[in-house]
Amino acid sequence: MSEEVTQEVYLDVWRTSARFDSARGSALSWLMTIAHRAAVDRVRSSEASRRRDDAHAAANQPVEFDQTAEAASSSLEAQRVRKALLTLTEAQRSAVELAYLGGYTHTEVASLLGLPLGTAKTRIRDGLIRLRDTLGVPA
Repeated sequence: MSEEVTQEVYLDVWRTSARFDSARGSALSWLMTIAHRAAVDRVRSSEASRRRDDAHAAANQPVEFDQTAEAASSSLEAQRVRKALLTLTEAQRSAVELAYLGGYTHTEVASLLGLPLGTAKTRIRDGLIRLRDTLGVPA
């Protein structure tokens, strides 16, 4: 860092040499004043950068993960969904379970249930709307 500051100082002296006034002091004191200011600026800049990095790192620390609480929450949520599935008609429940729990496409659901594709899609959509309303999820 000191080498960079020294290089900047000499460049600054070269550029601003016309402003040197021997009536105000010696060339050495002028040079040292420029060097001191440049060094202080560099240290302040470095400190500010370090503080910004530290603040950013502190703000972006990963939150501790509580596996037990997460497992309990997932279990409670699964119970809510199972209860909500019971509110569907048998036709809706079978279509939704095949599509979302079984992983079948709408075409495969229609084939498995022996329905036209449009009917299968309607049952899935209607079932999802009823689930959303039952679970209290905003539209």
